[in-house]
Amino acid sequence: MTPQSDEDEVWRQIVASFNEKAEDTSAGQPWPDRENVPDEPPAEEKEEDTEPVQAAVQEPGDDEDHYIPPAPPPLPKADGVTKLAWAALFGGPAYLLLAALLSWPMDGWIVFTAVAAFIGGFVALVVRMGDGPPADSGWDDGAVI
Repeated sequence: MTPQSDEDEVWRQIVASFNEKAEDTSAGQPWPDRENVPDEPPAEEKEEDTEPVQAAVQEPGDDEDHYIPPAPPPLPKADGVTKLAWAALFGGPAYLLLAALLSWPMDGWIVFTAVAAFIGGFVALVVRMGDGPPADSGWDDGAVI
């Protein structure tokens, strides 16, 4: 027999046994006694008072045990160019959406202005991000994150 015919025979056996029920092999394996869990807790556990459990649960006391983060720093003040860029970024698409919903006439120059405002606002914000190292950091500014 060739290796190909052996493989074909194995596939035929797999397909023939596809709908057969699998054997339950776990029934013959012994179950360790340490893993047997009783249905009910022992009687001595039932009769115990639950006060020790309740005593273990402590209500939070003063805030001295909890971390209270400091107040976040105020947001930086935006200059006029940044405010204008944000207004253009959101204003252009907002105007187009509002005009489409209210069936306002949209001439070509209006659509061009709204799209240009969106693109210009985006570009202005990206250019003003300032990802580079500070100008006064010198030649060895260490790890820049």
